[in-house]
Amino acid sequence: MHRDLANLPARIGRAHQRIKEERWSYRTPCRIEACHLPGEPVDFAEAAAGTYEEFHVDTPWGRGWSTSWFRITATVPEGLPSGARRELVIDPGFSDQGPGFQCEGLVWELDGTPIKGVHPENRYVPVPAELRAGDTWTVLLEAASNPAVRRGNECFSDLDTTPDRPLYWFQSADLAVLDEDVFGLDLDIAVLNELQGELPAGHHRKQQILTGLERALDVLDLRAVPATAAAAREVLAPLLAAPAGASEHTVSAVGHAHIDSAWLWPIRETVRKCARTFANVTHLAKEYPDTVFGCSQQVQYAWMRDRYPAIWERIKEAAKAGTWVPISGMWVEPDGNLPGGEAMARHFTYGKRLLADDLGVTVDEVWLPDTFGYSAALPQICRLAEARYFMSQKMSWNKTNVFPHHTFWWEGIDGTRIFTHFPPSDTYNATMAAEEVHRSRNTFKDAGPANRTMMAFGYGDGGGGPTREMIERARRLADLEGSPRVLMESPGSFFEKALAEYPDAPVWVGEMYLEFHRGTYTTHVKTKQGNRRTEHLLFEAELWCATAALLTGYAYPYDEIDDLWRTALLMQFHDILPGSSIRWVHREAHQTFDDLRERLEAVIAGALDALGAHASRA
Repeated sequence: MHRDLANLPARIGRAHQRIKEERWSYRTPCRIEACHLPGEPVDFAEAAAGTYEEFHVDTPWGRGWSTSWFRITATVPEGLPSGARRELVIDPGFSDQGPGFQCEGLVWELDGTPIKGVHPENRYVPVPAELRAGDTWTVLLEAASNPAVRRGNECFSDLDTTPDRPLYWFQSADLAVLDEDVFGLDLDIAVLNELQGELPAGHHRKQQILTGLERALDVLDLRAVPATAAAAREVLAPLLAAPAGASEHTVSAVGHAHIDSAWLWPIRETVRKCARTFANVTHLAKEYPDTVFGCSQQVQYAWMRDRYPAIWERIKEAAKAGTWVPISGMWVEPDGNLPGGEAMARHFTYGKRLLADDLGVTVDEVWLPDTFGYSAALPQICRLAEARYFMSQKMSWNKTNVFPHHTFWWEGIDGTRIFTHFPPSDTYNATMAAEEVHRSRNTFKDAGPANRTMMAFGYGDGGGGPTREMIERARRLADLEGSPRVLMESPGSFFEKALAEYPDAPVWVGEMYLEFHRGTYTTHVKTKQGNRRTEHLLFEAELWCATAALLTGYAYPYDEIDDLWRTALLMQFHDILPGSSIRWVHREAHQTFDDLRERLEAVIAGALDALGAHASRA
């Protein structure tokens, strides 16, 4: 053993990197063909019928915001281990930029069935188990060349500012075997090493873990990692089996993928981000049935239902199984200050109607983690919408007047209260790292009378949501000495327990003012004018259509007005209406508001014509 513990962290780091490199073995390159689209995305049928040409790795592709389709053919080689876990591992040129802020892809079967997305931290696609040596399997990769908004002096905020050059270099597409012992060892070491890093110097548990990691590395041969991984895991097993203390804090972990319905990409790309992420999550839930994933914007359900029916069916199956949990009940996660009261109510009526009609569920919680401040009218509206709980975390961004609670009652202007929780992990994109789990306990401002907090984990904004690595981490952290307990459960389950534990939580009265993003009241004034004009016209349209229907027998245009409302509500998303999106988003928002005005004026004119004709006959 190497007793110089000062050098041990470096040794662990080197070994861990080597272990990661050995996760996949028997890698066999696939044949690749490409079809590069000149403009906007097309549906699967059109893409599948395109002309494909031979394509080689280490080749550039993808002007910013463009799409390339890659036809990838894998041939199963001879000599794979019996029962090997075969996977297609794809790297279209992932960068160091975070997941969701670079190229992304959705893998399709040739019959048009989406399989799952690929992302920097989620690169694999399962290969059908029935394939035998010599068999081939062909899939299509719909690869989106999404850029970071700025690269040096280049700007990608709209199509006319996007440079006409490829952004990515295709690295690999291989059929490989996942070595499950190496995969497990990677996570065993990561969890234990991160845990000891959170413990103070001299802590007995810290010393036990460091000693165990050193012994495991002594057993592990870095020249033969797959052959020695199982033995190294045996050394670490007792450390992972040691249970947490009886009074240890509990972190309720909810899988999530915070997908801004528009922000540094246009709405059309958000739809595809949702498809990639939701394909991932529904696949993950079948592999890990203890997964709990919450989706908070009902417009995203409508997109899947209308544009990706196969993924929609998988969502419905997962919802029945309990691995997929609808949350929030609002159409989008809207701005919390600028929408009128009627519009805020409609977010609930349209959102909860979709959940009831299409999924047969109701929800108890409101989920607004990223909204830029919270009107004092919200508690009353939430409670009238039959919500019992409220979740956010944005107030942690305050620097001057730091918010004093994580679990509390929020009281509105009329005295209505709603039980509220701000996850002290201070993120809605946690990765199940020890630092996040410990922060949930160590910074919890209501510790003592309360002993549980919530944490939302998963890569957002097209990053693919929770990964199998995160689920594996959660399993190891479920009951581990020195760490808070991690329990994967729904937000509703967390809130029920938190309320029972802390019914007399303190009360915050009135608005929750976010000191960050203060320009949201004045930025992009044309968008704000369009929103307010649309709200007024919607009121007039419903008023005159209802009046005409009552007095003249006029056919009330239910479907059209519903469509107008849903479109207007989407424009109230918290990165559209406040003005924090890229130019492309605001350009389309201006056009959308102009279209809404024309349509609403036509609806109003039709109702007034009916009333005028009725008056002339009277």
